[in-house]
Amino acid sequence: MRRSNIYYFVSDLHLGLQSEEKEKVKERLFTDFLDNISPDAKALFILGDLFDYWFEYKRVVQKGFFRTFTALQNLAERGTEIHYIIGNHDFLHRDFFEKEFGAKVYQDSLSLELDGKKFFMAHGDGLVKKDYGYLILKKVLRNRFIQNLYSLIHPDWGIGIASATSRTSREYTHSKHYGEIDGVLEAAKIKINEGWDYVLFGHTHQRTLERYKNGTYINLGTWLEKPCYGIFDSQKFEIIDI
Repeated sequence: MRRSNIYYFVSDLHLGLQSEEKEKVKERLFTDFLDNISPDAKALFILGDLFDYWFEYKRVVQKGFFRTFTALQNLAERGTEIHYIIGNHDFLHRDFFEKEFGAKVYQDSLSLELDGKKFFMAHGDGLVKKDYGYLILKKVLRNRFIQNLYSLIHPDWGIGIASATSRTSREYTHSKHYGEIDGVLEAAKIKINEGWDYVLFGHTHQRTLERYKNGTYINLGTWLEKPCYGIFDSQKFEIIDI
């Protein structure tokens, strides 16, 4: 029996990126986290890029993430809602998450009320208006016709290309300088001015919890550097190190 409505948030784990040894440690941290929250978690929100790349074929599932899939399925079977917001390394989601975990998948953003507080959540990619190159690339990568054409490539080749593209995208994001104004922070301020209590993004890998006027901007950072999660228990929002 659940004690209360407690909500958990993670982003940018990039499973599959690092060495085999580091990936085992990171995945174990994540699966232990999922097991530990199962007694009281009303919902888990994943704000994109759980995997360093994800391209879902109709009949092929990427190997190497069995423990993660099992932990997510166990969490769902214990009654926790799972919400997944597509990130820029999520090249194609079909229905695997919905069918296996009963998850709800969102292409762009998620707006909802949790215990009387208004939340706006998105991965955060494409929010910087000056980043024209990425905005064009995003339209191409999210185009369903192009995705269907790509799915005709043999998985061994297709996943290899997706992995290389993911690496390039990550290096581009990490090294990109957008000027003096933080476009993601500015986007969060706009949402708070519109009346949202909490605005959550990932993508930039810059861990942040910043009060602005009557709201709070949160960026959950990345598990590549300092694994953490967000927790909201109707009273306050915290970022907890793992």
